[in-house]
Amino acid sequence: MKVKQSTVRLALRRLATGQVLALAVRRRARAFTLVEVLIASAIVGIVFGGIINCYIQSGVRIQWTGYSLAAQSLASQRLEQVRAANWDPTLGINNLTNLNLTSASYDGSTKTYTGYSTAILDVPFSSTNYTMATNFITVQLLYVSGISNIQMQFVRVDTVWPFYFRRGNLLFTNTVSTMLAPDDRQL
Repeated sequence: MKVKQSTVRLALRRLATGQVLALAVRRRARAFTLVEVLIASAIVGIVFGGIINCYIQSGVRIQWTGYSLAAQSLASQRLEQVRAANWDPTLGINNLTNLNLTSASYDGSTKTYTGYSTAILDVPFSSTNYTMATNFITVQLLYVSGISNIQMQFVRVDTVWPFYFRRGNLLFTNTVSTMLAPDDRQL
C-alpha cells in the first residue's frame, strides 16, 4: 500500500503538536452525560412547576375577585334599600321595618336598629354549588354636634361570604356605609 509522503508528514506533525488528541477529546465532548441530562431535566421541571403554580394561583385570585365584587354589589343593594325607606322624625315616619330583616332588633338606649338577611351571591353557578352571603345591617340614629333637633342616620352593611381557599372555607367581609339626612319628601 502506497501512502503519500505529504499525508504521513501531516500525521506526524499533528501527533507531535498534540492536535490528534485534541480532536479525539472534542469528539467525546459533543454528547451530554447522564448527570448533565438529569440536572437539566430537574431545572426544567422546577421552572415549569413554578409557571403552573402561578397559573393556578392567578385563577384562584380571579375567582376570589369575582366573589368579592358580587358581595360588594349585594352590600350596595341592601344599602340602597335602606336609603329608599322613608324616614322623617318630625312626622314620626320610619319604614326601616320594610327591609324584612331576620332577628331585627332596636336598642332604645343607643337608638340602633340591627338585623341580618341572607342572599345568593351573583356569581355563575350550576345546580347546587351556589354561595350564600349574609348581610348584617346596622342603622343608628345620630345627632349632629350634640344638637338634638338635627338628626342623621348612620347606615352600615357588612356582607360576609365564604370562599374555599387551600384548607377550607375562609370568611371574608365587604362593608359599605353612608350617612342619611331625614326624608323631607311630601307624601
